Amino acid sequence: MSSAVHSTEEYDMDIRSLSFSRSHPQDPPYVHKVGLPPKQNLFKEFKATVKETFFADDPLRSFKDQTRGDLIAGLTIASLCIPQDIGYAKLANLDPQYGLYSSFVPPLIYAFMGSSRDIAIGPVAVLHVFAGITQVSLGFLRLGFLIDFLSHAAIVGFMGGAAITIALQQLKGFLGIKKFTKKTDIVSVMHSVFASAHHGWNWQTIVIGASLLSFLLFAKYIGKKNSKLFWVPAIGPLISVILSTFFVYVTRADKDGVQIVNHIEKGINPSSVNQLYFSGDHLLKGARIGIVAGMIALTEAIAIGRTFAAMKDYQLDGNKEMVALGTMNIVGSMASCYVATGSFSRSAVNYMSGCQTAVSNIVMSIVVFLTLQFMTPLFKYTPNAVLSAIIISAVVGLVDFDAAYLIWKIDKFDFVACVGAFFGVVFASVEIGLLIAVSISLFKLLLQVTRPRTAILGNVPRTTVYRNILQYPDATKVPGVLIVRVDSAIYFSNSNYIKERILRWLTDEEELVNKSGHQKIQFLIVEMSPVTDIDTSGIHAMEELYRSLQKREIQLVLANPGPVVIDKLHASDLAQQIGEDKIFLTVANAVAACSPKLLEECGFSV
Repeated sequence: MSSAVHSTEEYDMDIRSLSFSRSHPQDPPYVHKVGLPPKQNLFKEFKATVKETFFADDPLRSFKDQTRGDLIAGLTIASLCIPQDIGYAKLANLDPQYGLYSSFVPPLIYAFMGSSRDIAIGPVAVLHVFAGITQVSLGFLRLGFLIDFLSHAAIVGFMGGAAITIALQQLKGFLGIKKFTKKTDIVSVMHSVFASAHHGWNWQTIVIGASLLSFLLFAKYIGKKNSKLFWVPAIGPLISVILSTFFVYVTRADKDGVQIVNHIEKGINPSSVNQLYFSGDHLLKGARIGIVAGMIALTEAIAIGRTFAAMKDYQLDGNKEMVALGTMNIVGSMASCYVATGSFSRSAVNYMSGCQTAVSNIVMSIVVFLTLQFMTPLFKYTPNAVLSAIIISAVVGLVDFDAAYLIWKIDKFDFVACVGAFFGVVFASVEIGLLIAVSISLFKLLLQVTRPRTAILGNVPRTTVYRNILQYPDATKVPGVLIVRVDSAIYFSNSNYIKERILRWLTDEEELVNKSGHQKIQFLIVEMSPVTDIDTSGIHAMEELYRSLQKREIQLVLANPGPVVIDKLHASDLAQQIGEDKIFLTVANAVAACSPKLLEECGFSV
């Protein structure tokens, strides 16, 4: 009852207020002032900044318990990983057992340390101690945000170039060539292929490779057309290996020049601690390659992890991923493994198989362990051509034409980074491609920071909203007032540009006013909603802008500066110079206070 009476009294007061305002049109509207945030303790402010910068990902978050789906997923990805591992070892010019080693130890480490539920660990097509050290260091120092300097466009181009490079490398096994270049650029590879065309190609090998590649691509096509048949491309490589091995064994095609795997060492990973040397002529080269490989592996794994985390609606701990991936590569380097990371093909199969946690990696490791212990002799007659076909079918999907086209439509500068990374990898090397991608991405970032966007705002008809006149052609400029919006923080790198750009806007507007005979500009309103921060150079630039406007007899007015900005404006006394009565909560309030009579005459909404 009392609340009803109270509501009625409030309603009556609102009616009286409305009547009063209508009977006194000369009274100015009430204007809200910009609030100055309370002073914070320096230590607390520093602590909050550090936490947001380095620990924003909540590293103590745990993940859920395992389910039966992990058992099925682990068995499924094991059937995919075993033939892939043998092929990837060949790609790295290593004995085939080293590929299997890398799918035994690293997945076990990751299962206990990683945060992704879907990533399946193993050696990958793009890639020992230095890689792990790089990854762990980035994780412990909470520098996960550095990976974000590799833009999506750069990664698309880089992965596409790497896929082409890897596929071309497989022509050695696919065509049965014995003497093949060790260089990776497309010119050297194609020269090596055609130079051996008359005497180095083996037709039996080509038939085996082409037949099985067609089968694998068809299996992939079936899996894409019907998601329920995801297991078809998953077991395709294993079926290919079984069929081709049986065929070569029965026909003894190895005696006709078909190259085979031959011997695969039985047993689990031997220790390789005694083979780790931290001196000698190759130390610096090893460190350089290891750091690059570590960054690539890290970028790929986190990109894959984020993809599936988004699909299942959980958070990926970037720094935890770095520590997990780095630790597994450091431990792996002591157990005869080479660089391992998240594999997209295996992770996709893992996801489709219904995995719930990283326990599926443990199941896969157990299957690989059993293979190393008991089944390696069965792969003796496996032809190299089938391994080449498996790798080609695995990497062909990394060339993402749809993504490249979308990048072209959205941002031409991003497309330049994508193409630069692609051609850098294809025509030079992985390192050059990565360098080009990072360089172009950083150049774009610097360009956006040093040359931020600004816009002239106008009043949207029948509202108190002020928007970019280029985006809203119906928006009308306010006579005697120039409203400019700055769309970035104001730092030393762009403060001078922003000041000069605002003055150029003002000069252009004054020229238009002089030609049209409209009222002279008396107020310059700077809309500061997008300005998240300002440094001492920015304050100095605003002071210079204020003095330049004073000489022109134009009043500087600020609209909606944020808490960080308004705090610094008061700390520097710039707020007092401009006048606290010239700092407003909204552009509409600022315009209403600058020229209320003029607005009424022109019919503008306030």
